[in-house]
Amino acid sequence: MNELAPALSIIMPVFNEATHLPASLRALQPLRQQGCELIIVDGGSQDESAAIAQAWADVSLQSAKGRALQMNAGAAAARGEYLLFLHADTQLPPALSVAHLLQSQPSWGFFKVQLNSRKSLLPWVQALINLRSGLTSVATGDQSIFVQRQLFIELGGYPAISLMEDVALCKQLRRRARPSIVPQPVLTSSRRWLQRGVIKTIALMWLLRLGYFLKFSPRLLHRLYYG
Repeated sequence: MNELAPALSIIMPVFNEATHLPASLRALQPLRQQGCELIIVDGGSQDESAAIAQAWADVSLQSAKGRALQMNAGAAAARGEYLLFLHADTQLPPALSVAHLLQSQPSWGFFKVQLNSRKSLLPWVQALINLRSGLTSVATGDQSIFVQRQLFIELGGYPAISLMEDVALCKQLRRRARPSIVPQPVLTSSRRWLQRGVIKTIALMWLLRLGYFLKFSPRLLHRLYYG
């Protein structure tokens, strides 16, 4: 007899995340106890990420590097009715109930976000991210997008681009249905904001969105973002 498929598969792309990964995966164990499937897709890490994943996940895969490629590989292996895409430096709400999350059978959705630092202008940044995503129905990967697996398959998964894959997917999804926005926030790392400076990062993010709107090459946008 086949084992019942889980309601939710959590897919996490990783690349050299050994510093954050143990805490991230420990935090997900209560969801595994609720029946969630946890899939880690490593993009060729040079640290201990792959070994850590094997100890804490249901499925540990290797893939070519690139979040879109890694998340699509995880989705292809997933058995859940829903897929939830989670970054390694983002934590889901600690008391999250999968049954409550999916009780209205949403087509797709995402979480509000909370940055893990209150320094500088970050509380304003956090508020503006939540306002923008609520008004536009377009989330970033830090907001942990979830979607019905069949719908994800129908849309062809994440576009195989090196940046803005989350924006591209959301724009396809919002044509199908309004998102379910979860008020309980995910907690995500502020490291890029603090390393680059908040004002510089805001300017860079708007430049990238403008470039995406003007159909600049995703590879060029990737180089602008990662340097």
